[in-house]
Amino acid sequence: MQIRLNGCAFELPDHATVAELLAKLDLQGRRVAVELNLDIVPRSLHGSTLLKDNDCVEVVHAIGGG
Repeated sequence: MQIRLNGCAFELPDHATVAELLAKLDLQGRRVAVELNLDIVPRSLHGSTLLKDNDCVEVVHAIGGG
C-alpha cells in the first residue's frame, strides 16, 4: 500500500501498523509524535493502529529544551 509520509509517497506492506512504520524508519523507542489523518496517535496505540492505503502520516521528532 502507499501512504503519504511527511508529505512524500511511501510504500508499506498491507495492514502495517504505526509501530511497524516506526520500526521501518528506525524510530522505535525514540521520542516522536505521530499524526494520522490529522489526529494524534497515542504511543500506547502505535501497535494496534492499522494504516490504510492513502493515509496521511506525519512523524515529528520531539526535541527537549528549556
